[in-house]
Amino acid sequence: MVAIEVTPAARDQVLKIMEKQAKPGAALRLYVQGGGCSGLTYGMSFDHQESGDEVAFSDRGLLVVVDRASAPLLEGVKVDFLLGLEASGFKIYNPNAKETCSCGKSFSA
Repeated sequence: MVAIEVTPAARDQVLKIMEKQAKPGAALRLYVQGGGCSGLTYGMSFDHQESGDEVAFSDRGLLVVVDRASAPLLEGVKVDFLLGLEASGFKIYNPNAKETCSCGKSFSA
């Protein structure tokens, strides 16, 4: 199992988006892919079907799935949602990141 913390603010926002997009009961898929100015970027999507090649866990009614290739890079991350004048949106805090770009959307490990 991969240890990921989804803050209450992030969980509530994900559930609101799922409701607006008519995707109740979907899982939140977190993943890492190549790209960005630091080499790797985070991805989030909704998924109704598990492929069987991932790690899944439930956090207060929210099913979160992570593919096995991304799991080591996401171990220990904290997913938060910020709503403010200086920053709004999902923010991922990753203790495994050696470098992070200034926008916080890409990293190197």
